[in-house]
This record gives sequence, structure tokens and C-alpha cells, in this order.
Amino acid sequence: MAEDLPPVVERIHEEVLRRNPAEPEFHQAVREVLESLAVVLRRHSEYTEMKTVERICEPERQVIFRVPWQDDSGEVQINRGFRVEFNSALGPYKGGLRFHPSVNLGIVKFLGFEQVFKNALTGMPIGGGKGGSDFDPKGRSDAEVMRFCQSFMTELYRHLGEYTDVPAGDIGVGAREIGYLFGQYKRITNRYESGVITGKGLGWGGALVRTEATGYGAAFFAEAMMETAGESFDGKRVTVSGSGNVAVYGIEKVHQLGGTVVACSDSSGHVVDEKGIDLDVLKQVKEVERARLDVYAERVPSASFVPGGSIWDVPCDVAIPSATQNELDGDAAAVLARNGCRYVVEGANMPATPDAVRVFREAGVAFAPGKAANAGGVATSALEMQQNASRDRWSFEHTEQRLEEIMRGIHQRCHATAEEYGSPGDLVLGANVAGFLQVAEAVHAHGLV
Repeated sequence: MAEDLPPVVERIHEEVLRRNPAEPEFHQAVREVLESLAVVLRRHSEYTEMKTVERICEPERQVIFRVPWQDDSGEVQINRGFRVEFNSALGPYKGGLRFHPSVNLGIVKFLGFEQVFKNALTGMPIGGGKGGSDFDPKGRSDAEVMRFCQSFMTELYRHLGEYTDVPAGDIGVGAREIGYLFGQYKRITNRYESGVITGKGLGWGGALVRTEATGYGAAFFAEAMMETAGESFDGKRVTVSGSGNVAVYGIEKVHQLGGTVVACSDSSGHVVDEKGIDLDVLKQVKEVERARLDVYAERVPSASFVPGGSIWDVPCDVAIPSATQNELDGDAAAVLARNGCRYVVEGANMPATPDAVRVFREAGVAFAPGKAANAGGVATSALEMQQNASRDRWSFEHTEQRLEEIMRGIHQRCHATAEEYGSPGDLVLGANVAGFLQVAEAVHAHGLV
């Protein structure tokens, strides 16, 4: 059961529900932040008087558009495109594009809302937004993906710009899609505006470490959490759900920091490898062959594949959910806690349900929310924008060092804010309050706009 909200916060929550019907993921994301803000509103009455929370919960702009395109057989296809420009108080809207059949307005709004606070926590001058389409690139030819991306950008381009809105990749949008999107933007605008999109290829304005950034960042954040308890990754058993970009590079960095990732997953099931996931084989299977994880198990004698089931049944010290929203529920959280898991770090956006977070809190499991722990991707996107603006390119080592500094800074900020507001160790409250305060101060400074 959800906790009761204080009356002043409950009024805001009810108004959000009324204005945004049938958007459960957005409702969940807003409530999770509101649960942390009662303590702020008691201390800062001006936020209630100026309806600051209500203003931040309402996107500045929501764009929904038709995306017509033709497949290889000549059949006309129609998809729907979205861009929610949520908040620009700190800088141009910044957030990824997701191409997946599950994409709808509520999911894009939930992601954009989370992005506002995540981007604020990085300390970089970027606002929050998100976009995407219900188009599924899986099983489509390169030519079909190109035609879709060109049609999508033909509408979206008028809303973008390096000082206005800067998209990036997300689920279903990798280097291939970013290339097609940027090419069409350049063609239409007649401008080589590198800073208008991030996640670009290294040969044409992209940044080193961008591919690895979200996974690396989550591992850096987890290390900072453990250090506050006088621990490290040394000797730790780790499970990482997913086997996409975030998971693969999270595994890579955990291994470099001394931990052992014993399990990862995809939509078909999960593999357990007590010797530690063989990263070279995993990259070959998932990034090159785009195959299922049973292929990994066939090639690695120490590994076993479990079709279906739950990766959270595998005992571990550290869990890093890195697949998708609401993948880790209360029952799974109880199993993790019972099996001795002591740290949960969200690599994906909101992968733990509210019930799961409550279970972790009651069991004394240290929990890091995605808006703090997976901010490495957008932080490195901002570093890519910085390099584009100065016509510069940094080394891998320099960029990774900046990423680690940013992630450790986010952890320190969340940790300190939680203490300041009377909830030591509560990184959920720390992240929500720290992000909100930064955005709220800028919103007030800009007047009623």
C-alpha cells in the first residue's frame, strides 16, 4: 500500500492525476518525487505560494505527431512520434528518444519528468525532456529504419536546436538511428549543428565514453555508496539485469573495480556464470550477433541458462537492475533481501516498483534511484555538447575522469541533502530534494513563465 501524503502534497497529487488520466508510469514517477517533498514545503512556504511543484509537474510543451513511411515491400506504415519538452529552467531540454512498441505519452512524460531532476543532479546546464515513437526497429532493414528516421525528423526538426532541445538515444535508438536523424536534420536546416543531438559517431562529433557512460556511471555510483560504509566492490557478487548497452558496460566497469557479475538477463531468461560473466563472449552475442543469451550459455562451459524465471532469485551482494521500468517488484525485492543483497543501484529508469523500494527500506538495503545512479549517460551527453561547442575532442581517460567526478559529486550531493533534511542514508529523498531545489530556484529566478 502507498503511504498517505500530507494534505498539501496530496492536493498536488490529485490535480496531477486529474490532468493526466491513464498515464500510470507518469503518476508513479510524480508520486515518488512528491513523497520526498513534504519536508521541503514545510521549510520553504514560497514553493507552495508560487505553486512551484505544480509548475514543474506540468510540461512546458508536448508535441505529438504522425510519422508516415514506406517499408521495403512498398506498404505504407503509420507510427506516432512524441517529444515532451518538460523543463528548460536550467538549460535546453535534454533527453533521449525511445523507439519501442510500448512508447506512449504517459511513458514519455514519466521519462521526461525523471530527466528534469536527473539532469539537475549532474550540475550541468541542461533542462529535461524525452521523446520517441511506437516504431519498432527490431527486424527492420537499415533502409526501413532510415526512411522512418527521416520522416520522424522531418517533423521534429522544427522543435530542436543546440540552444533549444537536444535529443539523444535510448531504447531502440543507437548509433545507426542517431546518424540517420542527424543527417536529415542537417539536410533540412542546411546547418552542421553538431550540438543538436548527442550519441553521435566518433568520426563526426561524438564523444568517447558516451557508449559506456550509463553503465560506467552506475558502477561509479555504487562504488561511492559502498565507500561511505567502508566497503568496496572487492569480493562482491553482483547481478545485472538486462544485456543491452547499460548492462554490458555496467558489467565491464564492475569487473574493473573488483566485483564479479555472476548473472545477466534478456527477455528470454537469464544466465548464471559463477566464474563471472565473460564480457568478450557477451559482447559478441549481444552487440554483434544480436542473439539470445542461451547462445552465451552454449559457448561458456561454466554458464547455465535459465529460461524465463527471475534473475533476482540469484543470490548477490549488489543488484543493478538495468533493463526497463518496473522490472523489480516487491516479491523480487523480498527475495533479494532474504538472500543477503545489501546494495541496489538502478541502472535503468525506475526499474524498481514502489513496493520494491519499501521492501528495501524496511530491510535496510541501501538503495540508489535511477535519477541519481544512471545519470552518467546524460552527463556524458552534456560533455559531448561541451566538446561540440568548443570544436574540441577529449581523450577517453579525460572524459572518463570527468564522468567519475560527476557521479561521485551526485552521490555526495544526495547523501548530504538526505542528512540535511532529516533522513540520513535515504538517497531517494536526497536525490529528489536536491534535484527539485536546483530546478525550483531557477524557476523562481525566471519569473512566472
